[in-house]
Amino acid sequence: MVKYGYYYGGGFLAGGLVLAWLAGSAWWGLPLYLGALFCFNFFRDPDREIPDGPFCVSPADGKVVAVLPTAPGHSRISIFLNVFDVHVNRTPIPGTVTKVEYRKGKFLVASGEGATTHNEQNFITVENHGTTVKFSQIAGLIARRIICYVRPGDVLTAGQRIGLIKFGSRVDVFLGPEWEIAVSPGQRVKAGSSILARRRGN
Repeated sequence: MVKYGYYYGGGFLAGGLVLAWLAGSAWWGLPLYLGALFCFNFFRDPDREIPDGPFCVSPADGKVVAVLPTAPGHSRISIFLNVFDVHVNRTPIPGTVTKVEYRKGKFLVASGEGATTHNEQNFITVENHGTTVKFSQIAGLIARRIICYVRPGDVLTAGQRIGLIKFGSRVDVFLGPEWEIAVSPGQRVKAGSSILARRRGN
């Protein structure tokens, strides 16, 4: 579990116990106990088996809501995370972080197409052996805080944890012509283990 789960879940649990004690009945604390269970579940951080090969893996758990061209030979894959998905993000490829750019914006519904251009988000660029993959952590209607662990110059292993987005959100992955897309809209994916694309010629 991510440490934030202990903070939020522990706070709800403690509040429920205090409320139950003051009211003289355990039932009064039930709403806060449910809040604690939600937080413990939301901030879970399961280990994943990372596929070995020239792959671009999903940086997030969720549902693929769009696979669209952005320029000749270039594509964008958008993944929507609901509040029940694991929200820990992972790097789609191993390599060196060359850029981290935070951009302020709106908090539109993350599943909508407008989230890509208008919402608050954090862009991360990773380079490795002649390929560059850029992906963005996007805040949503409920998600109001993006957490990023990495900085330019960091060297990442395949599927390494790079941050998280608190509550419902979205991640976009931008790929060049050297990648062959392996997913389609509607497909469910898991961070670090689901293959989004395969490197051509490998």
